[in-house]
Amino acid sequence: MIRRSWFWTAACFAAVTVTASAQTPTPAALPQQNAGADQAQIDQGKVTYAQKCSHCHGPNMVSGGAVAPDLRRFPDDRDRFITTVKLGKNNRMPPWGDLLSDEQIATLWAFASSRRTP
Repeated sequence: MIRRSWFWTAACFAAVTVTASAQTPTPAALPQQNAGADQAQIDQGKVTYAQKCSHCHGPNMVSGGAVAPDLRRFPDDRDRFITTVKLGKNNRMPPWGDLLSDEQIATLWAFASSRRTP
């Protein structure tokens, strides 16, 4: 009985997650909030995000915050973002400084800041 309840809870959670992800507007539908970054940099950041970050932070940056914070709500603080990506955070986020170049991290910032919601 407990096993069946756990399965049902997990199935409901998955359904809600997929529905929320499907209803999230794509970057093209959102207003451009990062006028300083060019579209090519944002597009490259989206690719890097999908490859390296989406596993924890969710597709299209949609995260309930249980595993990792919702990056659409990350403060407008480029230095903090870069430091967190390079060094990791609270033993929960691994450091990426040895795996990502400064240019890749800059494109991640361009993508993340273009998706930020106030």
